Amino acid sequence: MSANEPEVERQKIAIKFLSGPQARGFELRFAFRVFLEYLHGFRKLHFVGPCVTVFGSARLNEETETYKITRELGAKLAQSGFTVMTGGGPGVMEAANRGAKDVDGKSIGCNITLPKEQSANPYLDIMVDFDHFFVRKVMLVKYSYAFVAMPGGFGTYDEIFEALTLIQTGKIKNFPVILMGSEFWNPLIEVMKDTMLAYGTISESDINLVKVTDSVDEAVGLITDTALKQYGLKYAEPLKPRWYLGETLPFIKKRWS
Repeated sequence: MSANEPEVERQKIAIKFLSGPQARGFELRFAFRVFLEYLHGFRKLHFVGPCVTVFGSARLNEETETYKITRELGAKLAQSGFTVMTGGGPGVMEAANRGAKDVDGKSIGCNITLPKEQSANPYLDIMVDFDHFFVRKVMLVKYSYAFVAMPGGFGTYDEIFEALTLIQTGKIKNFPVILMGSEFWNPLIEVMKDTMLAYGTISESDINLVKVTDSVDEAVGLITDTALKQYGLKYAEPLKPRWYLGETLPFIKKRWS
């Protein structure tokens, strides 16, 4: 969508689209706008290298223990050779990006434009703004070899269950899905075991798709080990960008491939 178009107007268009059938011309124009938003994301993120996406609340500030742990996580992921990708906003997202920059790692943000919240955090090498959550979620999944969920709200649950659904249905590979913080996430695991499994809405193998831990080292070790052994990633020279395709210049000397 046009960057010059007022944000409120873009919001109104999105609300109208999701309010039932509209005129064919309106829906065609909307579909084209979404296509352009996808294309913009693909071109901006083509050279980011294998990422680990960190999900979490925008409401937890740097005084919280979760923020501090997430910052450590971001640093250790970057030291392991991964680009740290988040939703680009404040709180836990900022902590992960900040941790990556603490060790001169690479940091990406896929920010969502909202009327009242959220602005991008200042610890990003590349920041891409999106108007639609569904486009943004595709980007957060497309370039990642693992997903880590810190404590969060509705958005965090939405994102982590999106990733789990894609893995469960074979739409993406069986990448690690790690829930950091046993006190926060264990009640969810109990619901999965005691309710979902009991009702037959999921299988035993579905529960095994997630790993709950309080250890940053365990999380990073699992991600790195899986990347090396299961997907055979290794370091390679970065590809050359094509300016005529709108591709962003690579910012890394070495990358996983």
